[in-house]
Amino acid sequence: QVQLVESGGGLVQAGGSLTLSCLASGRLLRGDSMGWSRQTLGEAREVVAVVPGDGSTHVVDSVKGRFTITQDNAKAMVSLQMNDLKFEDTAIYYCWRRSGSSTYWGQGTQVTVSS
Repeated sequence: QVQLVESGGGLVQAGGSLTLSCLASGRLLRGDSMGWSRQTLGEAREVVAVVPGDGSTHVVDSVKGRFTITQDNAKAMVSLQMNDLKFEDTAIYYCWRRSGSSTYWGQGTQVTVSS
């Protein structure tokens, strides 16, 4: 089992910044991947950023140049630095970790961007 605890959500003005953090605990493997997804009402959950576990990082085109995902050396914590936030970034952000064939999810943290 893997447990994920998220922090850092909140309310921010358009153009501002927030940093989300996620700490994983439990049965962790070196090759596990981690990332962030987001979801608004009426839309499917969307992957935003991924650390595959091979040292690379990836973000989707819609946030490229604004969001950065990082991971600590122990590969137990990931952060999502969000800059130049836009109203359309408003969503519940979920941290996830994939280990083997299982995916574990955090409870989600609300990010609200005022226009």
